[in-house]
Amino acid sequence: MPVGNGKWYAVYTKPRWEKKVNELLLKAGVEAYCPLNKVRKKWSDRIKWVEEPLFKSYVFVKIAEEEQTAVRMVNGIVNFVYWLGRPAIIQDKEIEIIRKFLNEYTEVRAEPLDLRIDAKIKINRGVLMDKEAKVVEVMNKKVRVVIESIGYALFAVIDKSNLSLLDK
Repeated sequence: MPVGNGKWYAVYTKPRWEKKVNELLLKAGVEAYCPLNKVRKKWSDRIKWVEEPLFKSYVFVKIAEEEQTAVRMVNGIVNFVYWLGRPAIIQDKEIEIIRKFLNEYTEVRAEPLDLRIDAKIKINRGVLMDKEAKVVEVMNKKVRVVIESIGYALFAVIDKSNLSLLDK
C-alpha cells in the first residue's frame, strides 16, 4: 500500500491493541499514527515513565479511499470510526495539532466533552465565537444552545467540536 497519499481516518481497534495495530499497519506500508502519551506509572518498587495510547482503541491511518478494505483486514482492527454513515475523515491540521501537543506536554488526558442539558458552554469558533451559552438539547455530534446575552434567546445548533465546557 502506498504511504502518504489520501486522507486521515480513525480506526477502532480491539481493546489494548493500539500499539500492535499501529506496528502491523506500518509493516504493511500504511501511514499510521498512534498518539502516545508519556505517563508516570508507579509500581511497588519503582516509578517509571511509559508510553500509553492517548485515545483508547483508536489509531489514525492516512490512506486513499480504495485502501479501506485492506486496512479493515489488518489483525486487531474492528472497523473505521463512522460519521454520517461514512468513515470519518480527520483533517491533516488536527493530526498535526495532536503531534505538537504531545511533543510539548506529558501526562495528557483526552476526555470527551460531557455536554448535558443546562451545561454552561463557550463557543470557540464561528460567528458566535467567545459567546457563552446554555445547552438545551444534545444530538449526535451537535448541540442546540441558547445564547441569552443580547436580551433575546437565540437558539443555534452547533457542532460539539466548536464548544468547551465552562467551570461550574
